[in-house]
Amino acid sequence: MGLTNAMDIASSSLATNAGLQAIVSRNVSNAQNTTGYVSAKVANVITGANGAGIIESIANLTNTSLFNTMLAGTASNAAAQALSDGVTLLQKTVADSTTTTDSTTAAQSPSTLLQAMSSALQTYSSSPSNTSAAAAVVTAATNLANGLNDATTTTQNARETADQDMVTSVATITNLLKQFQGVNTTIVQGTASGSDITDALDQRSTLLQSLSKEIGISTLTNSNGSMSIYTDSGVTLFETSPRTVTMTPQTSYTASVAGNAVYVDGVPVTGSSAVMPIQSGALKGYADVRDSVAVTYQNQLDSIAGGLINAFAETGGLGPVAGLFRASANTATIPTATVDAGLAGSIQVSAGADPSRGGSYTNIRDGSINGVSQNSTPPAASFNTLLRGYISNLSSATTYPSGTALSTSSSLTSYASDSASWLNSKYQGASNDATYHTTLLSQTSQALSNATGVNIDQQMSKMLEFENAYQASAKLISTINAMFGSLLQAVA
Repeated sequence: MGLTNAMDIASSSLATNAGLQAIVSRNVSNAQNTTGYVSAKVANVITGANGAGIIESIANLTNTSLFNTMLAGTASNAAAQALSDGVTLLQKTVADSTTTTDSTTAAQSPSTLLQAMSSALQTYSSSPSNTSAAAAVVTAATNLANGLNDATTTTQNARETADQDMVTSVATITNLLKQFQGVNTTIVQGTASGSDITDALDQRSTLLQSLSKEIGISTLTNSNGSMSIYTDSGVTLFETSPRTVTMTPQTSYTASVAGNAVYVDGVPVTGSSAVMPIQSGALKGYADVRDSVAVTYQNQLDSIAGGLINAFAETGGLGPVAGLFRASANTATIPTATVDAGLAGSIQVSAGADPSRGGSYTNIRDGSINGVSQNSTPPAASFNTLLRGYISNLSSATTYPSGTALSTSSSLTSYASDSASWLNSKYQGASNDATYHTTLLSQTSQALSNATGVNIDQQMSKMLEFENAYQASAKLISTINAMFGSLLQAVA
């Protein structure tokens, strides 16, 4: 080998090692980035014409299977968290709190409030001449009506919050798809020109990870480096350009208001009309809260309210009409056998049983709360037939509407208890599911990081190796220069 060839090889080796050190420095620097997806950069080194190694290209460490698993885990975790957050809001309506000072319970669950009213009725039935006992019944009934009102407000607020979160999610998806288009174009152009696109690939992966938090996705990489995105149900989100994702928000929610669907290019992906509904992502969790769990729970509350009005209905004379409970201040109509949307939000104690509104406590015992006499003879102070009938109505099996996820044949007290159990079960299940998916995502992300991420120890070991090779190449060049100098002196 001549000195000139040796100098070429040493110079190429020096440049290659300098390039390899630059890649290591880049990896170490990128490892400090905690805001996005970062993969380790590796050099593709080939043998040059002079026999020395040269850097042909730079690539990312990849593991497509693990990355796709991480995207799916991100979407599932986001859906579970969104559902858990929504159900947690609803569960507050059945979470009777206990004070730490005297261990007394602040009842707010309709089931607990119904039991309190039933207990007050029992006491009043045992002493029908006791005005204080009668007042206690009205107080307990008022608390129950207010509890149902408050539960309805909370339920509809949860639906409204979920709707707003869906609107925000749709806006986020739209923005991410626009960003994705720019990065995707950079990758296609870089692939064609052979330039370094590793940072752009990381940016695209980061966008995919962010997108999967909002909506479950699958991807397809094309031969030119571009990528297509689909929902986890198969609806196209991006090919050469973003698809239009839209949703019309509701300004306010009542029990009779249905939420609007999310559309991708006019195709519904949430709601009952969706032929290809999404399966994961925060958008899925929000939709489940707004359109399923909260709606079912509201139906249960309305069924409890309807059962109350029927249990205390006055049936004598021109009856039946509403008795102790009525649907609103303006009607004494008995609810139908179907769910009356929002009934739990308007139910109240009739004025005829409340002295503060012109009524009388004794009307509970004697009837005629709403002007319908139920006794053929003037009642005695010890008369408790109606009271015993009300108590029996609360514990006797009756028919409830379908579509509430509960039995259609049950006593009112059992139905209310089953409703609380149903919601608590939903809450516990959603909480456990969220915890499970969080753990699973953490494990998947760690596995992906181990396979494709930057390991500082490995990078520093490589840096030492490349520095030694660099010094060796520099020493070789110095030696060759000295040999050239000696040769020139010899021929001078």
